[in-house]
Amino acid sequence: MTANPLADNDHFERDYMIVNALGVLDNPNAPRSSATAGQLVQTGEDITIDARTLAEAHASGLTAVNITLGYVMGDMDPYEHTLHDIAVWDTILRDNAADLVKVRTAADLHQARRDGRIGVIYGFQNAVALGDDVTRVDTFDRLGVRVIQLTYNQANALGDGSMEPRNRGLTPFGREVIQRLNDRHLMVDLSHSGERTCLEAARISRQPVSINHTGCRALTDLPRNKTDEELRLVASRGGFVGIYFMPFLDSSGHARAADVVEHIDHAVNLCGEDHVGIGTDGPVTAIDDLDAYRADLAEQVARRREAGVSATGEGDDVYPFVVDLRGVDQFHELIRLLEQRGYRSERIEKILGKNFADYAERVWSS
Repeated sequence: MTANPLADNDHFERDYMIVNALGVLDNPNAPRSSATAGQLVQTGEDITIDARTLAEAHASGLTAVNITLGYVMGDMDPYEHTLHDIAVWDTILRDNAADLVKVRTAADLHQARRDGRIGVIYGFQNAVALGDDVTRVDTFDRLGVRVIQLTYNQANALGDGSMEPRNRGLTPFGREVIQRLNDRHLMVDLSHSGERTCLEAARISRQPVSINHTGCRALTDLPRNKTDEELRLVASRGGFVGIYFMPFLDSSGHARAADVVEHIDHAVNLCGEDHVGIGTDGPVTAIDDLDAYRADLAEQVARRREAGVSATGEGDDVYPFVVDLRGVDQFHELIRLLEQRGYRSERIEKILGKNFADYAERVWSS
């Protein structure tokens, strides 16, 4: 097992639990990586879990990460593709059992930390794989899925995504799915959802809901960010809000680490310090050659637009990450910036992972 050098870093004197509410385990520099190959759809078979991936994940201090698996977009059969992707990830975890472990309960998060392994949370970023059969929630539950995001940017059978201009809210099937997710104690993730979809879901859910990766629209008025009303409602019902390290945190698309801190601070002031965390939407291992990546970026953006899944704020010259808050030191740097902001260690501990773990306790263990 790769050693975790937390004690060697000044900012990790407290040995924080770090839970990324939406992230990636991958070496994006590997030839088959989606980021390197310019693929529109990422699957478990496009992921490279190599020695560098594991070493840098450990060195970053990461305790657990909610990964995206299964169907998000594309022309494959959503259900069959998702079942296959779950099987691929099960193999990845089995082959790397000394370093990685599947998370099914809140207790698993704490056990992973004690064992020095990285917890992997199975999550969807689109519920299309459910088709029109609500009982598939039960199937995915049995297979270890713990987070189901209702929509991606576009509309689906459950409701409208953030880029659907009609903003129609939940469908009857979407309401049925939420009730089934509640019955099975799975997280209802409202990232990427339209405003009405988010508000309606938060109101009808019997259990707290989450927005695992977002920004604050009061600071940057883009559809992928959430309004104060959405954020406040989710928090008021015991939910969780994760702030991403994404370009949508600044209207120019060139978000910086300081913007991440501003959005975290706004969310904390609005939602309270017990309901805010991080969902970076990116890997720990950084892309090494940004010039080469920039050459592929325009093609990737064009393909997303053609597929109808892009969001306002994406652009040919817009990296899908925060340039000065990436790589193995990203969490160390965030801690330093929050300390500069005057955040005490107890609040930082909550934001880095404790709040997500507590939210998981409320949902998965209820």
